[in-house]
Amino acid sequence: MIGYLSGKIISAKPTKILLDVSGVGYSVNISINTFEKITGKDSASLFIHMNVKEDSITLFGFFDESEKEMFELLISVNGIGPKIALSILAGIKTDDLKRAIQSADYSRIIAVPGIGRKTAERLVLELRSKVDSIAEEGGMEIPFDIKNEAVAALTTLGYNFKLAEKVVRDVLVENPNMALEDLIKKSLSTLNR
Repeated sequence: MIGYLSGKIISAKPTKILLDVSGVGYSVNISINTFEKITGKDSASLFIHMNVKEDSITLFGFFDESEKEMFELLISVNGIGPKIALSILAGIKTDDLKRAIQSADYSRIIAVPGIGRKTAERLVLELRSKVDSIAEEGGMEIPFDIKNEAVAALTTLGYNFKLAEKVVRDVLVENPNMALEDLIKKSLSTLNR
């Protein structure tokens, strides 16, 4: 069973990477988040989930172990396969998905393209007690309510949800104890550069 690969990047696309590990080329499906983190690099180290079916073996690679763990939890839910799990992870960061499941924030889960109310309810029902085991990315706890309020304010002003979420997250990483008003101001100045 393959659990980790490290090697030279032969080619990389937003959903797939060809990794040369000691002369063997591994084709690995990756998440958008992983693609963003390896872009511009010559080599990559990925945590691997190996999906074995009777007619194929498919590899899924993740830059962060927490994202791999969330992927494995998602595919354990009835009706969610690897492709849907990757699309969920493309639409919402692991930490945010964990918090949304814990707090039963259906509207945040439904905001992910392709996820309906029933799927969101199934995720919360089946994973609520399981997501606690997933570590925070980078080991940093970001205030969820403040982040959500800032993102909501920016999207109300017409900014793209995913872009607003990324900017707010980046600002909070620099200063996690920032007040809501300052967070919105700083995010707006970053967006308007």
